[in-house]
Amino acid sequence: MKPTIADLKKSNELFYFQDPTLIPVTYKIGDKKYVGIPKEFSPKAERKIIDANIVMYFVTAKTPEGLTLKLEYKQYRDFPVFEWTFYITNESDKNSPQITEFKVFDAVIKGEKPVLLHGNGDPFRADGYTWWRTEVTKEPIIKHPYMWDGNSCMGENPYMRLIFDGFLVNIAIGWSAAWQSEISKEENGARVVIGQKKFNTYLLPGETVRTPSITFLVADGNDEIKICNLWRSFYYGHIMPRAKGEPLKPLVAATHGNVNGTVEFTGATEENQLEAIDKWIEMGLKPDIWWIDAGWFACDKQYSPYTSDYWKSGVGNLCVDPERFPNTMAPIGEKCAQEGMDFLVWSESERSHVGTKSYVEHHDYFLHDKESPEKWFRENSLVNLANPEACDWLIDTLDAFIKENKITVYRQDFNYQPMHYWDVHQEENREGILENLHIQGLYRFWDTLVERNPGLWIDNCAMGGRRNDIELMRRAVPLHYSDWGYGDANMKQGQYRQMLEWIPYFKSVPYAYDQPDGTMDPKNPQPWSEYNFLATMTIPMFCYPFKFDAEEKHLKLLKWARDIWLDSAVISMAGDYYPLTVCRRSDEDWYAAQFDDAEHLRGCVHFMRNILCEQDEITVPLHVDGENLGKRYHFVDRYTGEEFDKMGYEIKDGFTYSCPKRSGTLMIYTIEK
Repeated sequence: MKPTIADLKKSNELFYFQDPTLIPVTYKIGDKKYVGIPKEFSPKAERKIIDANIVMYFVTAKTPEGLTLKLEYKQYRDFPVFEWTFYITNESDKNSPQITEFKVFDAVIKGEKPVLLHGNGDPFRADGYTWWRTEVTKEPIIKHPYMWDGNSCMGENPYMRLIFDGFLVNIAIGWSAAWQSEISKEENGARVVIGQKKFNTYLLPGETVRTPSITFLVADGNDEIKICNLWRSFYYGHIMPRAKGEPLKPLVAATHGNVNGTVEFTGATEENQLEAIDKWIEMGLKPDIWWIDAGWFACDKQYSPYTSDYWKSGVGNLCVDPERFPNTMAPIGEKCAQEGMDFLVWSESERSHVGTKSYVEHHDYFLHDKESPEKWFRENSLVNLANPEACDWLIDTLDAFIKENKITVYRQDFNYQPMHYWDVHQEENREGILENLHIQGLYRFWDTLVERNPGLWIDNCAMGGRRNDIELMRRAVPLHYSDWGYGDANMKQGQYRQMLEWIPYFKSVPYAYDQPDGTMDPKNPQPWSEYNFLATMTIPMFCYPFKFDAEEKHLKLLKWARDIWLDSAVISMAGDYYPLTVCRRSDEDWYAAQFDDAEHLRGCVHFMRNILCEQDEITVPLHVDGENLGKRYHFVDRYTGEEFDKMGYEIKDGFTYSCPKRSGTLMIYTIEK
């Protein structure tokens, strides 16, 4: 969706500062608080045109204490979007005064009747990816992720929307740890305060700290579907990383793990991985990505390879197991390159288990808590990315690993609660400094890997989707967006609804665990059928749920589903998203959604009747652009093969569909020119 002149005008009215020194960043140096960069610091501004659609302003100044201030302020010309980040560097030869109240935004957004749309991120519960609407009052609405955890999406979502009478503002907070927002009503609008939650520190000579980044997207009017699609278009155009310089497209992934009952990839070998790739190709099901997850490294033999403790014991061995991969994984990477496939490999490089190579050889690069009453914290350590030397070591190690193994997609997991270590190692009067420097190190780590390996792209995972803030989404895609609800179709409907609106590139695996009574039982999945694949339709990445040696009837089913998925995924990425039903994640409901690709005169409609839904049919109005009301829409039901025509004005008034319980369809339509 393209913005209107009214959208651009409204965003300029709210967030365009002709004098960049007036941007409402705030900070307190010693006892004195500042807003923006005051003239007394003699600020200097530089304007740089990044490309036809982006203008950057760099504002620098120096305080009497020897602190250099730097503001990076970005204006988009093709979308109603503004964003900025603020830095402070101690360039003196002594410790700085205490810096507090360090905020990327502290100002009133002027507007009437503010309401906040906010969510709980991915807290590894059935209610994850839930959203609420809260009226903004004088009592502040304070949001932040769980403080015992330290991941940006754990318990709160760093994406939110302020709904005013007459316009809407999407807010994205870019901080991959513990951010905080505080929103309250004032006479002429809503005061919004955003920053790192815990920050009260002095700076050592040479140290730099930064605020979170903030991104605002504005839509004129009251249409939330419109701002959803403006955001999707902005995300695909400016946020989502590219692969080999090109936008990511719908992709198919395949794996060969849990070999002979072993956990994850602890049973993977050079031989069985190459064999599996050849088998998929022979069957005409060559994937776009070959995926090797946790367990390619040497593990502690005191554990059984049939338990998760086995692979977890090897986290910190950042080199492949020579017994299973005597030639490293390079032959697999080379095979993928020869076949035109990407090679994705998992790593959890920020963590080290006791006794592993990283733990033993680079003990001083990690933060430890050997006295913790919790076994997990005693046995695992966090690489101290706040230490430039440790960060350089990790960059060099992973860069060499990627090159040696011919990896083209680097998948980083983070099964960790970093706040515990930052708190344990906090120095007096230095609250928040380890977190701040660690997150800067994380960004440098990923940015440098991509710079050194042209074409490399990153898959971000943190126990699922617990670290999917916009700063990491600029650097990665969250293929595995949650560890919860793999085969729960109703839960997926709710999760996908939110992902498709905010972070629309991710992976789906077609499992179905729903039982006839509506309960979920992963140990007793339903027999494989067309329905198992239904929830995955329209999702940008599709992962094979079978191994190459599955029953022939299942492989035939997979080929059928892959073709339908590809058609719908291409449309969903190119088109605007229109939810057609309220999504309660209930097995008693219908689920329906539409993607409309106006540019290419096509679209798709997705229906699912959940397992306990008693309503035999559903009628929903489809989205039809005004100029298409009198045009003919040709529909093809990809599940049944049925074809039929409808006029635009007919389907705008209501489109009726019926099917048995626990079934549905995916329809593709084209619009006459």
